[in-house]
Amino acid sequence: MHGPDHGSGHGPGPPPTPPEALPVPAPGSLAGTRVVVTRARVQASTLVQRLADLGAAVVELPVIAIEGPADGGAQLAAAADRVVSGEYEWLVVTSSNAVSRLVDALGRRQPPAATRWAAVGTSTAKALMTRGIVPDLVPPVAVSDALVEAFPVATASGAAPGSGTCEGAVLFVRAERVRDVVAPGLVAKGWRVDEAVAYRTVAGEVDPTAVEAARAADAVAFTSSSTVERTVDLLGVTGVPPVVASIGPVTSASARAAGLEVTVEAVEHTLDGLVAAIAFALSGRR
Repeated sequence: MHGPDHGSGHGPGPPPTPPEALPVPAPGSLAGTRVVVTRARVQASTLVQRLADLGAAVVELPVIAIEGPADGGAQLAAAADRVVSGEYEWLVVTSSNAVSRLVDALGRRQPPAATRWAAVGTSTAKALMTRGIVPDLVPPVAVSDALVEAFPVATASGAAPGSGTCEGAVLFVRAERVRDVVAPGLVAKGWRVDEAVAYRTVAGEVDPTAVEAARAADAVAFTSSSTVERTVDLLGVTGVPPVVASIGPVTSASARAAGLEVTVEAVEHTLDGLVAAIAFALSGRR
């Protein structure tokens, strides 16, 4: 999927990031623009609505879909049983998909009160909080590397006596494909890490008319590396809209690796931050 710059405004290069926090976009600030949303259909509604509220004509291009793991959830179910029995000091989740599927696997059962939760990013933290779980650790930057950096070093004493949790053990609930960062990073800090695959990302079903509409759009919003890869597969490098907006550094790196130039990267790695970045980037092109 790597490709050269064909004169369409795409090419390798560092992603420009607005120098400071961006203001909340004004109503109508995206009027007259067309923005492509590439998220899975079941997750796209919030981003679509926020862009539409600002006046954008949104092209929905659900290039990915979220499905259960290949084993039908057996690994996650077994991990949930171990959570309830107190085998982990920490539960680590890096996406709202991981949160929803782990909580579903737990059902009405609760982990021991001493079990701690770590989440990457405010969106993942909010997914926990809407389910009544307050995360104990949310790194300031919404990337896995920041979680590893902020995570405590395992100590010989481990969990407090009588806490009901197994000292030195972490459960990392993840997608089928992830960057090899969290597990080795926590192992290097002295933790024993079990991993459970909760979901997988597959190619979505896209209407051919949406593909043509996407090629004619002004901007595209990327929320993950998988959305980048699949979009480039569908549109080609030269078919990607001229303004490329990325939710964060990992997604930006994937876009550059695919031969795209990232026009703007969100300051806050959330959907609100992405919308603000799109408005910022398009304001100078109208």
